[in-house]
Amino acid sequence: MDEEPLEEWARRREERRTASKGKLRAVPLTEGRHRAAHVEPHAPRVIQEWKGEEWATIGVVKDLATAKTLLHPPQPVTEEPAEQDHQMLGQGRGRHRRTAPTEEGR
Repeated sequence: MDEEPLEEWARRREERRTASKGKLRAVPLTEGRHRAAHVEPHAPRVIQEWKGEEWATIGVVKDLATAKTLLHPPQPVTEEPAEQDHQMLGQGRGRHRRTAPTEEGR
């Protein structure tokens, strides 16, 4: 088995810890063990932030729905250019295109 040098392991560990700083979690304020978030959706939640070594409390919210809005804010909607509002069809008569109506038949 090849051993990884300690310096390499320490560098990777520090990169993981730095990348995870600032992540948030919502912990229900209920008695007993913390269970899945959906179990008591109307219970208040503590919002905690990972500081690299421990979770620090940054606030309290009234329920799961409010906690989700803090943990997962809506992404901004990007609008497409007006040019792409219509289908981009090229010239020709492929199987997916209708033929032009003739004077006789239609």
